[in-house]
Amino acid sequence: MSGIVYGCVVPHPPIIVPDIGKGRESEISATADSIKQVAERLAASHPDVILVISPHGTAHYQAMGIASSNMMRGDLRTWGADNLNFRFNNDKDMADALQREAQSANIPLRSLGDRGYNLDHGITVPFYFLRRKLNDVPVIPLTFCWLPLDVHYDFGKVIARAARRANKRVAIVASGDMSHRLIPDAPAGYDPMGEVFDKQVQDATAAFDAQSLLNMDQDLIDKAGECGLRSIIILMGALSELDVKPEVLSYEGPFGVGYMVASLEVADQPQQPQAQPEAEQDQLPEQDKAPEQKPDIDMHPLVRLAKDTVESFTRNGSAPNPQELTPEMQEKAGIFVSIKKNGELRGCIGTFEPTKPNIALEIVSSAIGAATRDPRFTPIAASELADLEYSVDVLSGPEPAKTLDNLDPEKYGVIVEGRGHRGLLLPNLDGVDSVQEQLDIARSKAGLEPNEEIMIQRFEVKRYK
Repeated sequence: MSGIVYGCVVPHPPIIVPDIGKGRESEISATADSIKQVAERLAASHPDVILVISPHGTAHYQAMGIASSNMMRGDLRTWGADNLNFRFNNDKDMADALQREAQSANIPLRSLGDRGYNLDHGITVPFYFLRRKLNDVPVIPLTFCWLPLDVHYDFGKVIARAARRANKRVAIVASGDMSHRLIPDAPAGYDPMGEVFDKQVQDATAAFDAQSLLNMDQDLIDKAGECGLRSIIILMGALSELDVKPEVLSYEGPFGVGYMVASLEVADQPQQPQAQPEAEQDQLPEQDKAPEQKPDIDMHPLVRLAKDTVESFTRNGSAPNPQELTPEMQEKAGIFVSIKKNGELRGCIGTFEPTKPNIALEIVSSAIGAATRDPRFTPIAASELADLEYSVDVLSGPEPAKTLDNLDPEKYGVIVEGRGHRGLLLPNLDGVDSVQEQLDIARSKAGLEPNEEIMIQRFEVKRYK
């Protein structure tokens, strides 16, 4: 079986290492014992490569990070342990697959350097325990960023697809501590909401409830002073389509920082059925035959490209490479691909502004996204293709909306922005009849409160069906 084979959440307090704690590690012995249990289960999953997400590595503000160098080194000298050194090899095939999948999904992923990478304590501390049974298993360090939480969840899904495409057995270590504000002497000061945050994260992890984490109140997150939430959300995204057995093994916080250890074991997945030989297709029962496709003679070229992309990717895992471009395809613009099934939305993904050299490539990327990574829906199956309808919206360049009188939900879409978060809503949507409704929905998509100050932009759309 290739794909994600194991996941875990581990903290990274340097004091847990005996050479650093010098006896005080006994105060968090339950954490050490639990990490040792995780080490056993991690080794038992027989991974080909381990991805470790650390909050303390090199980070980009608006892009995930991946160490692309051939080899990484680290130590714990900063913490007074001069004799503890770490060295891991990378897995270039898996790293390359992850970068390709992220690009296809429009998830920003940037290299952390290709000429060596210094491992931070978010990796070296847990690997003091985890490495003992791993032999020479390659390790790929990852870092998160400050894009919305749902982008991190989608990045987890990207990791799962990359593991399958690289044909690798991949384990994921989500390194992260909980609240840093549990007691008056805590490193980041005290806040009573730290305990509330840690309890919610424990409950969500034990229930494998990603939605609770994605919907967590931003004020609560800020008051907790945590560093592990995004690591956990990426892990849950990677495991989202698997049969997972979650277990919180321990939780402690005697030093004012919450340390949770959790194991998320993956049940063996059944092998994908092999395709029937062509000669046997006609012998299949009528209900098992591929459904006939609806005629698309009058389909606009932009819509046809979206349709061809979804069908090719769903059936074969590959996307078309458009060569003969119509005039519309040669332009640059933000676009959205929408997919409906029996009149109901089945997926919609796009970009605010152009991210590719032309509209054709935007459509290919967004069509794959609409079919496979819209968080509201499961990925589209081949059995659904005959029932799908497509539309492509091409966006004009956004312009400031100086007053609400400049808006019209039938004519203009809106982009709202606040606290570095943006939310977009297309125009002329069923059930959106007023400017206020339009803005409320866009605020919600951006994760903004109703009374927060926002900047509003408007844009027009040309829709192709």
